[in-house]
Amino acid sequence: MKLRTLLLGAVAVSGLAPAAFAERGADGHVNIIYWQAPSIMNPYLSSGTKDIEASSMVIEPLGRFDQDGNMVPYLAQEIPTIENGGVTEDLKQITWKLKEGLTWSDGSPVTSADVKFTADYCMHPEGGCAQAAKFEGIGSIETPDDLTIVVNFTEPKPNPYQAFMGGQSPILQQEQFQDCLGAKAPECTEANFNPIGTGPFVVTDFRPNDVIQMEANPNFRDPAKPAFATVTFKGGGDAAAAGRAVLETGEFDYAWNLQLAPEVIEKMAEGGEGTPVSAFGTLVERIEMNLTDPSPDLPEGERATAKHPHPILTDMKVRKALSMAIDRPLLVEIGYGQAGRPTCNLVPAPEIYASDNTECLTQDIEGAKALLEEAGWTDEDGDGIREKDGMELSLLFQTSTNAVRQDFQALIKQWWSEIGVETELRNVSGSVFFGGDPGSPDTFQKFYADVEMYANNFDGTDPEAYLAQHTCEKFPRPESQWQGENINRFCDEEFDALVKELGQTGELEKRAEIAKKLNDMLTAESYVIVPLVDRGRVSAHSNTLGGVVLNTWDSELWNVADWYRIEE
Repeated sequence: MKLRTLLLGAVAVSGLAPAAFAERGADGHVNIIYWQAPSIMNPYLSSGTKDIEASSMVIEPLGRFDQDGNMVPYLAQEIPTIENGGVTEDLKQITWKLKEGLTWSDGSPVTSADVKFTADYCMHPEGGCAQAAKFEGIGSIETPDDLTIVVNFTEPKPNPYQAFMGGQSPILQQEQFQDCLGAKAPECTEANFNPIGTGPFVVTDFRPNDVIQMEANPNFRDPAKPAFATVTFKGGGDAAAAGRAVLETGEFDYAWNLQLAPEVIEKMAEGGEGTPVSAFGTLVERIEMNLTDPSPDLPEGERATAKHPHPILTDMKVRKALSMAIDRPLLVEIGYGQAGRPTCNLVPAPEIYASDNTECLTQDIEGAKALLEEAGWTDEDGDGIREKDGMELSLLFQTSTNAVRQDFQALIKQWWSEIGVETELRNVSGSVFFGGDPGSPDTFQKFYADVEMYANNFDGTDPEAYLAQHTCEKFPRPESQWQGENINRFCDEEFDALVKELGQTGELEKRAEIAKKLNDMLTAESYVIVPLVDRGRVSAHSNTLGGVVLNTWDSELWNVADWYRIEE
C-alpha cells in the first residue's frame, strides 16, 4: 500500500479570506433559485443534485472538498491522515475527532453517537440508501467518547475519505431520525423535510417541488455567520427564467446550473445585474441504457427489475449502434459551446483517472447500420423501422424538462431514425425526475423507459465510490424503496471484483489504471452508459452578492455561510 500522496498531508486549508461580518443576520435576506426544485432535504433518500445541495445548507459532513478539490474539515477538528495519526499504517482504521462545543440547531450537543447512527442509517439492511457506496468496506464503528469516531474497515482502505465527507454524506441527528431506520426511512416526512442540522441555516417552511424558507441557525458554531438572516430557496421553472432572474432583473441573488446555450447566457449577462461563473469538474451528460424490461404490461413489482431482461437493449450490438449514431461535437456546439467538451468517459476528470477512449467522438451512421444488420435487426417492410422476431426496434427516450435536453433528444431521435430506430420522446419535470419519491413512476431511479438522459457527478477528486455505485447489489428496486445508483441494472462479476480491488489498492497509478478499466467496462466495452458531454458547471450570482466561490467538487452551496451583501 503506497497511497501516501493521498494520505500523507492530504489536507489543504482553504485559502478563502473570511468576510468580516458585523453580526449574524446583518445583511438581511438572500434569494436563491434552482430551476429543479428540491423534493426532500435528506441526501440519503435522493441522488438528485438539487436535493443534495439544498440540504447542504442545513446538514453538514465531517469534512468537505474545497474549490480545488482539497479536503477541509467542517465538523471535524482536522482531516485524519497517517501523518497526524488519524489513519493507521495498515489502512484499516480512520479516527475522526469532532470539534468541541458543536450543537445542533435545536441546541443539543453533537456527539460521536450521531456520526455512528448516520452510518447505521445508510447501511441498514432493510432500507435503501442513495449514498450506500460511500460506506463500502466499513466493518464497524466505535465511539470511545463523545468526540471520537473510530471507523474500522474490513480490509485495508487506501481511500478512507468517503463516508462523512462531502455534501452527499452529511451527519444526521440520531434523536430526530432514530425511528426512521430501514423501510421506515421514506415515511419520516417531518425529519426528511425539516432536518435538525449544524449548518448555517434551518428550514422554517418546506414545500416540496416549490419553495423553501430558511433562517439563520441561532446555534451555528461561528457567532458572526451567516451574514443573511433569512433565505428564500425557490425551485421550479426553467433554466432560462432562473438566469434572467439573476442576470437581467436582479430578482434573485444566485441561480444554479444555467443549462443554456452559451449565446443565451451571454445575452442575459448584458442585463448588468449579475455575473455568470463557470468551472469544469466531473459532470457528464450521458444516456443510460435500461438492461431490464420497463413494460407497463408487467406487474408493478417486476417492472424494471432483474426478473425481466430488456427485450432489445440486452444486446450490446444494439447499444453500441445507438452510441455510434450520435454526433457528440455537434451536441456540444448546440448545447454548451465552450462550457462543454465531447466525451466518451463517465469519469472525465481528474486527468489521472480519465481514460484515453476517444472512439465515440466520431459519428458513424453507416457503421451503426451495419452493426444492427449483424445483430439481426432488418427493415423487411420498408417503413424505415427495423424489426427482429416480430418486434420493432422502438424505444422510449426520457429525460428531465430543459431546453438543451429537449434539443438533444430531437437530434438523437433524428440520428437514430437514420439507422432504423423509432424513438418516442418524453420529458419529466426535473423536480420529479430527480426527486427519488418511491411512489412516483417518473423518477430516473425507477427508469420506466428504455433509455434516459441526465447528468450527475461525484464529490471530491477520487472516483472510487462513484464507480462502486454500479455493482450488482446497487440496483434500485422495490426492496430498497427504489434507491440506488446502478440505474441501468448493470451486473458483472468482473466489475464487482475490480471495484473491490480498487478499494484495496494504494498506489495512485494502479488506482488510476483500475478506475479507467471500470470506466471502460461501463462505456466503451458494454455501452450500458453512453457519455455525451463533459459539462462545465455554469451558474450566476448577483453583483451585490459577495463570497461566492463556485465549487465543482462538492455542493455548489458549500460555503453559503460565507456569503454576504456587497454595498452598492
